[in-house]
Amino acid sequence: MMELTAIKTDRLYVKVADQITTLVEQQVLKPGSRLPSERTLAEQLNVSRPIIREAMIALELSGIIEIRTGSGIFINEVQTKLPVLDKGAGPFEILQLRLVVETEACALAAQYISQAQLLALQQAISGMEGAVNSKECAEAFDHLFHSIIADASNNSAISSVINWLWELRKQSDLSRSFSSRLLKRGVHPSIHDHKEIYQALSQGDSEKSRQAMRKHIEQATEDAATFFDSTSFKKIKV
Repeated sequence: MMELTAIKTDRLYVKVADQITTLVEQQVLKPGSRLPSERTLAEQLNVSRPIIREAMIALELSGIIEIRTGSGIFINEVQTKLPVLDKGAGPFEILQLRLVVETEACALAAQYISQAQLLALQQAISGMEGAVNSKECAEAFDHLFHSIIADASNNSAISSVINWLWELRKQSDLSRSFSSRLLKRGVHPSIHDHKEIYQALSQGDSEKSRQAMRKHIEQATEDAATFFDSTSFKKIKV
């Protein structure tokens, strides 16, 4: 009987991580050595910087590297030899799609949002304010806030996509691990950003709502990227 080999469709970040792993195994990258900057790696591998970030998260989960915030990314002295597996959609992939979908959903929501939904947004913000020390509660209220806006867009397809993205964030090993790391560093949902979004929606201003959501997701992306910043201990806004 003819033997066939399964076709692999690894994500780009897995391909990048595999290249780094091979260099470590071949001793081209030695234990304790520091990797080039995110920008340099992106240019050499001809991929986006978010792909590099996700590859680094996967490599850290596999025990191959150590990310030292403010110092850089280093090859671990003791290698665990764990394979780098496809651990699902990465946090930066999810943020990129959220930026595309949620900004327009927020603009639509400004036209249709009800008083009951505005009240529910206020309650979600209050929940976030009271859950600063609780990872699970803070994330639950954050998800609720964005889910209310998705529903207020009056477009069931948009609402389904947004809620799917939030579920994907919970299910992906890569995203879940990275989110946990950020929370340990004291990064929580931005109360200020959520209040700005609420104000824009309460005024029924579509463009202001769109920009408020865009600012929020772009800031969240920037804050997450500081995890890889090897030049400074940049303070993350919350």
